[in-house]
Amino acid sequence: MKVMTGAVAATLTFGALLSGCGAKVEGGDTSCKDYLAANDADQQTAVSKMLKDEKGTDAAQLEITGTKVSVQAFCQTAGKEDSKIKEAPHL
Repeated sequence: MKVMTGAVAATLTFGALLSGCGAKVEGGDTSCKDYLAANDADQQTAVSKMLKDEKGTDAAQLEITGTKVSVQAFCQTAGKEDSKIKEAPHL
């Protein structure tokens, strides 16, 4: 029984470590550092969530794409690592 409990604990710990390795995506509160480190799908999720939080409805794909370009430019120029993506100019 102790071996089984140890194996379960090790599996859960390993899973927690893996899930913590990615960039933290929190919609508009995502930092530029985390946004730039995220993969394309996570960037899409962050921008989509930010726009939905602002407007209350899902944004059109064209708006999401345009906002991603704006956020990318902001984070690579005027934004700092701890700047939030919601600070980027967008419609």
